[in-house]
Amino acid sequence: MPDNHSPTAYDVTLCVEDLRTALALHGITLPSLRVDLPGFAGTYAKPAGLVTLGNCNTATARALAAALRKTAGR
Repeated sequence: MPDNHSPTAYDVTLCVEDLRTALALHGITLPSLRVDLPGFAGTYAKPAGLVTLGNCNTATARALAAALRKTAGR
């Protein structure tokens, strides 16, 4: 059963740090990766808590795609 609670700012911060750490294991850095603070001002369906992945250059996007494909076994 999915976790349907609305995450707190702390929950989303932990999620961002977890994603940052996982990306770093593949040598990937998303400079704009952060908690989307305006997301806490709006009304969204649960679970809300938005993460801003931000902009990245094509080399980073390709590295991320390659890491995802490798993990998916493709």
